[in-house]
Parts: sequence; structure tokens; C-alpha cells
Amino acid sequence: MTASSDEEMGELRRANAELRQRLDEVLAREAATAEVLQVINSSPGDLTPVFEALLDKALMLCGGTFGIIRTYDGNSFHLGAMREVPLEIAELMKQPRRPPFTGMVALERIVAGESVVEIGDPRDLTGYRPGAPTIQAMVDHGGARTGLWVALRKDAELLGFIWVYRQEIRPFTDRQIALLQNFASQAVIAIQNVRLITETHEALEQQTATAEVLGVINSSPGDLVPVFDALLDKALDLCGAAFGNLWSFDGERFRTAALRRVPEAYLEWQLSREAVPPRPGTVLGHIAAGKAFAQIPDAASEDAYMTTDARTLVELGGGRTVVGVPLRKETSLLGAITIFRQEVKPFTEHQIEVLQNFAAQAVVAMENARLLTETREALEQQTATAEVLGAINSSPGDLAPVFDGILEKAHGLCGITHGSLQLYDGEKFRPVAIRGAALLAERLQQSWSPGPNHPMRALINGDRFAQFDLAEIDDPIARAVAELGGVRTTLFVALQKDDALLGVISAGRDEVRPFTDKQIALLQNFAAQCHRDGERAAAR
Repeated sequence: MTASSDEEMGELRRANAELRQRLDEVLAREAATAEVLQVINSSPGDLTPVFEALLDKALMLCGGTFGIIRTYDGNSFHLGAMREVPLEIAELMKQPRRPPFTGMVALERIVAGESVVEIGDPRDLTGYRPGAPTIQAMVDHGGARTGLWVALRKDAELLGFIWVYRQEIRPFTDRQIALLQNFASQAVIAIQNVRLITETHEALEQQTATAEVLGVINSSPGDLVPVFDALLDKALDLCGAAFGNLWSFDGERFRTAALRRVPEAYLEWQLSREAVPPRPGTVLGHIAAGKAFAQIPDAASEDAYMTTDARTLVELGGGRTVVGVPLRKETSLLGAITIFRQEVKPFTEHQIEVLQNFAAQAVVAMENARLLTETREALEQQTATAEVLGAINSSPGDLAPVFDGILEKAHGLCGITHGSLQLYDGEKFRPVAIRGAALLAERLQQSWSPGPNHPMRALINGDRFAQFDLAEIDDPIARAVAELGGVRTTLFVALQKDDALLGVISAGRDEVRPFTDKQIALLQNFAAQCHRDGERAAAR
């Protein structure tokens, strides 16, 4: 055999050996891929065994010493799995990586859009210096040298990365990089599978929760308390929140309508407040300003919370991350739902959407309750009117039982504690029917003239009704009524004929709580009946 033949045989043997090595690598890669896919199929919804299997195969086939997989939530990187990481740095690796990623060159480049990043020797990085503890620990305690990062991406969305390190300075080959990219693709498949399973599970949970809340709405017509409690319970469970509050809004202030799972110390303080103004910078402030939702990542870092009495949210309730959504009927703000976490962990877009869905259900319940209440009030008013008319027909010429009946119905329908019906002769008022405190009854037996500051002057001057807080009126009679009878908000409704004042119906409450337009209209209707009955009595 000639020398050239020997050389040819040597080349063939080397080529065969190379082909055999490449075949072995391909077979090993296919076997590893098959094993990882089997783990993916056998672990639906659980990424940990998948990531660990991926890292085991990646270290074996790529010649790595230790490896890490981190997932990305759009803001921070979180540990997905780690294999063979030295104990000296294992705890450090468990910590999330949050921006800014100063000195973390590989993370900065991955976030910036690169798919593959290789660092030949981290000691050459500017981050390897005093003040960069992560890189120092990796190098000094973990022995890290050459490292390879491969991004996990679905289309343009960054989902995380696979990170393999060697404890020697030795670049990764093109085939090893391609192999790690293949494992990265499998990791993306696993993440997407978990995402789909999670979304399907969450959708089913949300549908179930929605059905349960609708069931409560149907079984509790007009009663909002069980509906609000059920809404908050489901919202807290599905959104991973610790406690929550459902508020009503009167156009100026928010009032607590329901509380669930609130820490005891914070609960006592919250219930002690009658109403909450929408302070700028708070969640309720943003909602009152018209936002579709508002989130405070950390209430402890916001002046709007920590420089006002709202700091008790943090101090007594341990509240940190808070999100709120409005309860709106078209353009009207009816209230809000706020939920809280006792850790700094922002709510996701999906969780906010879930909360908005519950807010829509709350509005439906409130509208149902409003319509039911209006229907019931209308029926009660019609019944009361019919009863008063019955009293008029059964007492021809006798005004006393009619006036007493009117006051009795007004008390029941308008939440009145004190009242009177007084006739006016052009100079003085004369009480003809009184309901309420005995001391007031004694004081109002005689005819009397209102002073210049008395609220009834408004009716003498032509107003059809007027309401005041008697404690704020500078008039001796009004002051006496407030002090002796404890009367605060009082409504005066005129009995008129052709703009002439014939008398007044007064309706008083023991608290400062204005009468609604419907209540005023009801009393005006009763006043009209009094006038008509007076005319009938005069005709007889």
C-alpha cells in the first residue's frame, strides 16, 4: 500500500469517526428531545419537571457544569429551575432579577432583543467589580467562567431564558448553541401549554364564579349584601388577593358597602369611618377621576397613602399592592371594588379583567335592586295615597284624621322621626297635627310667627319647599326644636293655592341626611291632597 493510500485511509477513518460522532450527537439529541417531550406530556400544567429535564439534557449534551432557567413576566425574571448549581450561590439564584439590570450584561442584551448571548469570561465584564454582588458571587464562589444564554421567545414576546455555565474558559460550539436553542423551543412549548391550561382553567373558574354570583343575585332580589359578599369572595379567590372592599359612591364620597377577609385591626378602623373622599393619588381618587382601573404597586411607597390617615391600610391591614375598578352605569359612577395584596406583587391584566367582570355584575345587582325598590316604593306610595283618600272620603268635614293619616304615611315612607302639619293665616302658623317628641308637641300647641331667619320664611316668600339642618339656623324656635327634640335635617313643603301659602308640612330627622327628590315629591303630593281636602271641607 502506497503512502497516498495510507493517507486516504486515514482521511476516511477520520471522516467516519466524525460522522459517527455526529450521528451519536444526533441520536442523543433526538433521544433527549423525546424524553423531554414525554415529560411535557406527562406533566400538563407543571413546568418544574419539564425545566429540570431540559437542564439535565442541556448540561449533558452541551458540556455545561450548571444551568438555570428563568421565566419573565414582562418586568422581572423569576427562577424556573436550576441544576447542579453550587451550594454557595444556590440561594442567591433563587432571588428574582428585577430592573435595572445594571452590570448584568447578558440580561440587558436578552431584554434588548438578542436571542443568543455568550460570555467568554465574566471576570472581563464591567459588572465584575465591588458593588456587583451577583456577578462576584458567580465568579468567586460558583467558579463561573464561560456562559451561554438562549432566549425563550414566542414570536416577539420574551418568556425567559436558558442559562448554561462552565467552570472553565471554553467557548460553546455552533452545534451546542443550536442544541440549546432546540431545548429553548421545547421550553417555550411547555410554557405555552401551561399558559393554555391555566387560561382554560381560569376561564372555567371564572364562568363557575359568574354563575354562582348570578345565582345569588337571582335568589336575593333587592338584597345586595349577600351579592356583594359573594362577589368579593370570588374576586379575591380568582385574583389571588388577601382582602377586599366594595364601595358605594354618592357623587362626593365613597362608603363601605361590603368588606371581606379584612384584618381585624384594619376592619375596626375602616368601619369607624362614615365616608371616604376620593383623595388624589389613591386608587379611589383615580377612579373618581374617570379611569377604567387603577393600580398602586406598593402603597407603602406612595405619599397619597403614607402621608394621610390612609396609611392605616399599610400599618394595620398590611396592604401593599392595591387595584380598583369602578362600578359604572353608563357615565354615572355608582361605586368601586378594591382588592389588596399583603405583598408587592402587581395584578395581571387578566386579573384586572376578571375584577372588571365582577364589577359589571355588581352594577347589574344594584340596578335590579334599584328597580325593585322603585317598584316597591311606587306601590307603597299608591297604597298610602289610596288610604289617605279613603280617610278623606270617610271623614267629610273632619280634617284631623286626614292630617294625622298623612303624617303617619309620610313618616313610614320617608324615614321621618318628627313631623307636623300647620295652617297659615297670612301672619301666623297654627299646628293641626303633630307627630314626634312630646316636648315638641307641647311647644307647638300655640299659633306662632316665624322670625326673619326661620326656614319657613322661604315658603312665605314663595318657595314650594325648603330643607335645612336646624342646628345651623340662627332662630330661637328652630334652635329649640333642634335642642329639645334632637331634630336635625328638616323638610318644609308648602300647601299652596294660586301661589298663596295655606300651610306647611314639616318632616324632621334625628340625623343630618337630606331628603331625596322622590321623598320631596311624595310630600308635595300629600300636601296637594291636604289642600284638596281642605277645599272639600270648606265647601261642605
